[in-house]
Amino acid sequence: MYVSNILQSLNRTVIAGIILAIVFFIIIYSVWPDSGEWFSDSFFWGTVIFRYLHVLSGVMWIGLLWYFNFVQIPNMPNIPDEQKPAIGKVIAPAALFWFRWAALSTIITGLIVAYLSGYVNQAMSLGLIGGADPKSITIGIGMWLGIIMAYNVWMVIWPNQKKALGMIEVGPEEKAKSVRTAMLFSRTNTLLSIPMLLSMVSAQNLG
Repeated sequence: MYVSNILQSLNRTVIAGIILAIVFFIIIYSVWPDSGEWFSDSFFWGTVIFRYLHVLSGVMWIGLLWYFNFVQIPNMPNIPDEQKPAIGKVIAPAALFWFRWAALSTIITGLIVAYLSGYVNQAMSLGLIGGADPKSITIGIGMWLGIIMAYNVWMVIWPNQKKALGMIEVGPEEKAKSVRTAMLFSRTNTLLSIPMLLSMVSAQNLG
């Protein structure tokens, strides 16, 4: 019954998930060799926390990007016209809120992780500053793809979605143009997300 009460509230569910994650973290690292040194190392904690926030934000961002492109956009033509306002007035604005802020959070936390880990210059310059090594160049490619995608979210997709959803009043022709522009740049981000994720994953296996 108590678990049911937690799961009926999103806020309580998220808080419970965070508590559970902390408990698991403490258990795992308390039995790991040299765990005492890690627990007293502020650098370790800073890197872990921001890397975790980076992954959480990225999951939210790319998850919603793929929701739009694999679920919402392809199925909109199948939704009866009288039901479409529920998507445009309720679902889409809420999804776009988390979508755009998750994009920004992913970039900021990623840059912080790169700074704390000491490879931000090498990665952002693709090895031209601070020496070229495969890991920095690979993760740098992923970082730049992510920055381009986040730019598209805030500077192209969101402004056009506001027109498409009626948050900004425009004429029928401009609205139709905004719908198409938002869709094309969302598809562009979906395209870029595939090599971006490959770059990020590959970099973790390069030492």
